Amino acid sequence: MRIRELMEARRPFVSLEFFPPKEREAWDGFFGVVEKLIPVRPLFVSVTYGAGGSTHAHTLEIVSRLKTAYGLEPMAHLTCVGASKDKIRGFLDALAEAGVDNVLALRGDPPKGQETFVPDSEDFQHASDLVAFIRAEYPNLCLGVAGYPECHPEATSPEKDLEHLRHKLALGGSFAVTQLFFDNDRYFDFVARARAAGIDAPMVPGVLPVLSLASIKRFAALCGASLPPAYMAELEAADAAGGNAAVAEVGIAYARKQAQDLLRRGAPGVHLYTLNKAEAVLSIVSGLEY
Repeated sequence: MRIRELMEARRPFVSLEFFPPKEREAWDGFFGVVEKLIPVRPLFVSVTYGAGGSTHAHTLEIVSRLKTAYGLEPMAHLTCVGASKDKIRGFLDALAEAGVDNVLALRGDPPKGQETFVPDSEDFQHASDLVAFIRAEYPNLCLGVAGYPECHPEATSPEKDLEHLRHKLALGGSFAVTQLFFDNDRYFDFVARARAAGIDAPMVPGVLPVLSLASIKRFAALCGASLPPAYMAELEAADAAGGNAAVAEVGIAYARKQAQDLLRRGAPGVHLYTLNKAEAVLSIVSGLEY
C-alpha cells in the first residue's frame, strides 16, 4: 500500500527505520530485532543503504522479506550514489515484483573517504532528479523525500533549502521524513515555514535515541543537527559517570519525551531511527499514545 494513503487513514502513528547488516551472518539477529518490534504496529518501515550505497542489494532483499514474511509496509531508500538509469530501473522493477509500493528518494552521502558529494551520473545529481525520473517511469510508486528542520549542511540558506524541498514535492514527492533533530521547536518552526511557502505535504519528524556520546557527535556533525546545551551537558555527565550504558539511559528517556511532545503538539506521527536496537525502541514507544 502507498504510505501517503496509510497516513491519511491513521494518525498519529509510529514508523521505524532499519539499516541492513553488512554481513549476511548478522541477518538472523537483524530479523530477530524486527520480530521484537512487530508489536509496535509501525505504519511503515524504511530500510537504508550502507555508506555510499554499499548494502544496495541487501536493502532490496530485506525490504522484500519485510513485506512477504512479516507483513510490514516497507519503504526502500534509493540514492544517487552510483546511480544509472539501468540500475535504478532494475532496483525498482525488483521492488514491484515484491509488491513494494514505496521509495524514499535521496541524494545520498558521499562514499567513505570522500568529503563532498560527486555525482556518478549527469542524470542523477540531486534527489530531485531521482524523484522526477521515478515519477515519470514508475507513476504508481509513492515517493518520500527528506526534509531538514535545521537546514541541509550544504544549503546556502534556509529559504533555498525550503525551495529545494518544495521542488522535490512538486516533481512527485508525496511526503517528507525529516533529518534527526533534538529541539522540537525547530521542527514546528520548519513545518510552519513550509506551510507558509505553500507546502502542504505531511512532514514526519525523525527521532533518534542517543545511545553513545561519540556516535551522536559524529552523526550531528555529518547532518548538521545541533544538540541543546543542557542535553549535551547531561549526556557528557552520563558518559563520564557510566559510559555508553548511562548515555543510553539518558538518550532513550529524552527521545521518549521528545516523541510524546511531538505527537501532543500535532505531528502526524514519529519516525524512529531504531539503530537496530529493539529494547530502546520498545522503551520509547511505551510512553506514546498512538
